[in-house]
Amino acid sequence: MSCSGETVKVEDEFIQIKPLILDQLKKAKYGIADHATVELCHWTKKSFKDDGQCYKHKFYGISTHRCMEFSPAGMFCENRCVYCWRPMEFYSALKMPVEKVAPPEVIMVNLMEERRKLIMGHYGDPKSNKEKLDESLLPSHYAISLSGEPTMYPQLPDLIKYLKNLQNTKSIFLVTNGQEPEMLERLRDEDALPTQLYLSTNAPNSEIFTLVNRPKYKDAWERWNTSLEMLAELDTRTVLRFTLIKGYNADEKLIPEYVDMVTRSGAHFIEIKSYMHVGRSTNRLEYSNSPDMSEIRYFANELAKQSEIYSVMDESDMSRIVVLQNQKRFMDRWISSYSDTN
Repeated sequence: MSCSGETVKVEDEFIQIKPLILDQLKKAKYGIADHATVELCHWTKKSFKDDGQCYKHKFYGISTHRCMEFSPAGMFCENRCVYCWRPMEFYSALKMPVEKVAPPEVIMVNLMEERRKLIMGHYGDPKSNKEKLDESLLPSHYAISLSGEPTMYPQLPDLIKYLKNLQNTKSIFLVTNGQEPEMLERLRDEDALPTQLYLSTNAPNSEIFTLVNRPKYKDAWERWNTSLEMLAELDTRTVLRFTLIKGYNADEKLIPEYVDMVTRSGAHFIEIKSYMHVGRSTNRLEYSNSPDMSEIRYFANELAKQSEIYSVMDESDMSRIVVLQNQKRFMDRWISSYSDTN
């Protein structure tokens, strides 16, 4: 069965998102399949109108309109991050029992149909590029992120291998909070690493980590550091994604601690971005907690200079993000170059 098929009928035993939460997610234009979610991001919709591309296109060559952003664990996460703009207030359980989760093929067939429904509405917009809309129906890039923590999904290795085997797949990005290092080990051992692995990074020490992430696990800082140190050995592209929040983790005095951390990771790239005052995070933070681009640029340049390893590769002013590149463990920035040889 392929992702171009019709919706697969689900079984009652699969974990389901509760009706009240389901209604709110649908109003927010999410597609839902059992415990999995899909959405058309702001940049995908802009790309349909030839009105811009996301920074992943600028930095790595990802085709924005052919990117499918989804999560196999839409309402599951081990943290309650202060800056999260997703509906984390609905998160509850810390485990997804393997016997209760939908298998990868069921998830992807159903999410593809949900995504198709979301795309169909754009055909009626005269500003839409119809050729792009047609192409978008067959994704070439998968971003496993969205809401929830995807590494909690116990069949993640099989999901990534399933995606790799689809005819149009060129790349897969996986974003993790680092709370499930054993899953990262499984991805490595089962030959299921994504094209590019992101580790969310927002604290240089345990005190700030607890303040920003509000973790549910007592050993959350240790778990995260285990994931961090794995990056240096994994045979795939790796990224530390910093989210800087003024008043929490953006003080330049913390840069030496960050330098020690990024050096241990050996990550190929570091994305340093501003917290954005959007979504549900506005209930917890103020607009003044968002650094402007000049502050992001300064922090990134200082981190690069003090590390003596990284240099500035590129930036996106609109997204308030600067990306650094590891010069000692060099990796070509363009995903096409990586895909052609792997």
